[in-house]
Amino acid sequence: MSGKVMHFEIPFDDGDRAGGFYRDVFGWQLVPVPEMDYTMVMTGPTDPEQGPSEPGFINGGMFRRSDEFPGKGPGIVIDVPSVDEALRSVAAAGGTPVTERMAVGDMGFTGYFTDTEGNLIGLWENA
Repeated sequence: MSGKVMHFEIPFDDGDRAGGFYRDVFGWQLVPVPEMDYTMVMTGPTDPEQGPSEPGFINGGMFRRSDEFPGKGPGIVIDVPSVDEALRSVAAAGGTPVTERMAVGDMGFTGYFTDTEGNLIGLWENA
């Protein structure tokens, strides 16, 4: 497993309020993806095909807080070769899978789990 943190996610109760806050305070570019009920967040110079175009930062996303994704604060997303394999490893180590592997358009696959401390963590597998 590569295990690199490659993305962050910020839950919100009010998307306009949250987006405006991060745009106004930090200058982040927000790109709504309505069909996924998600907002992509660019925190620095970004190549649309490759992601961050300079070292030292990652991009992220924002989504509406829900019972399915109950995180109280920001979360991280970890790059893995296989979401299914990672979720099995999580369960074997005492964590709890929250979702199964889910397709994200044609970009890749995601899954979520809580660690042994109850933190919600995301997984990412490239297509």
